[in-house]
Amino acid sequence: MDDTGQQVFRGVVALELRDGAPPGRAALDAGDAGAATALLGRDLAALVPGVRDCDLALLAAHFDPAEALRPGWPLHRRALELLQRAPGQAQGARMVGFGADARGDVPVPLQCDPNLAGGGLRVLPFVLRGAPAVAAGAELEGLLLDRGMAAADTALALQDGLAAQVEHARYLSLHDLLAMIALQYRNVGLEPLWSLLETALLEPAAESWLDAGPEPLAHFADGEVRIALFDPGAWHARYAPGAADCSALERGFEYFQARQRQFAAVLEAHAVPVQYVHCADGNADCLR
Repeated sequence: MDDTGQQVFRGVVALELRDGAPPGRAALDAGDAGAATALLGRDLAALVPGVRDCDLALLAAHFDPAEALRPGWPLHRRALELLQRAPGQAQGARMVGFGADARGDVPVPLQCDPNLAGGGLRVLPFVLRGAPAVAAGAELEGLLLDRGMAAADTALALQDGLAAQVEHARYLSLHDLLAMIALQYRNVGLEPLWSLLETALLEPAAESWLDAGPEPLAHFADGEVRIALFDPGAWHARYAPGAADCSALERGFEYFQARQRQFAAVLEAHAVPVQYVHCADGNADCLR
């Protein structure tokens, strides 16, 4: 059950794009969105029959994974809000796909962040809703990572509808996507940042520290990450107290500042607010 009291399972259709080429269209048109949702429902029900008893809603537009992994899961909230407004609530379980309008325009709830429009992995969020979604979702959590490959006709429908070159199309739970992105970040040297981001996503009322040199000093609390800003002397005293090579110190400080900017950019992609706090004496208490 989510924090609005709804019984919900959150997942994504993950599209691995051939050679990272972006799709030609931002969203499926309305007819194709409905057809793709029916195919999605069929594929999920083949794994877990209880899916047939759930409402299913698909945002038939593609997003960067970081947009799906933001505090409060805003993309999935949009799917639930649109489903709530869709007709037929008294007619049993529904499958509803939301795509471009009749003119081909993409409505605001389906527009991706233009700053995150590239990348070789795009995701289409979906939700299951209703009392059966609790049991069905628990089963899907244990199955999708290993057995969640989309059927060939589903993958083809998404490829044609988005004018994309799709290498693989598979279904993931939101937790599966979290694990996948955590591994990707680890592989590109961003593992130290993950504890802050994971707390922001999964335990937003908690706190988390990054206080391990040579990484930036940062603290997540009250819904934001505070990153310590040091002047060169304070950085030297905290991170390189025994060093005396001025050229090496200058390069080290420049690298440190670049690392801060990198961390901030990743956090902001996930819509985690970042605040820089000047720490004149290099003491972590400045971030409390």
